[in-house]
Amino acid sequence: MSEKSFKAVTQSISKGLAQFRAEVPDVQAGFSALHNASMKEGALDAKTKELIALGIGVAARCDGCIGFHVQALIKLGVTKAELSEMLGVAVMMGGGPSLMYAGETMRAYEEFGGK
Repeated sequence: MSEKSFKAVTQSISKGLAQFRAEVPDVQAGFSALHNASMKEGALDAKTKELIALGIGVAARCDGCIGFHVQALIKLGVTKAELSEMLGVAVMMGGGPSLMYAGETMRAYEEFGGK
């Protein structure tokens, strides 16, 4: 891992996704519908769902997932303590590689303005 900028990662991915959307709009629309339906508040609130998504992103070692879900969580008011506890579970589930990405996630949290 490097001292990557998660802002740069999310901006770059967003540009690529715009190109993808132009080529296969139905696929992107389908994924967006799945995302919206999955993240809709119900028995679980939005912050909990974003924490789950981020935990999976950490375990899967997905930089883009970390960037986008950390951004969303900051908007939802996640605390450093909530983020840290979730990362502990992600590390337990994903072992050493998830530990490395837990560190990256804490950097992303600070980069996006987490307190």
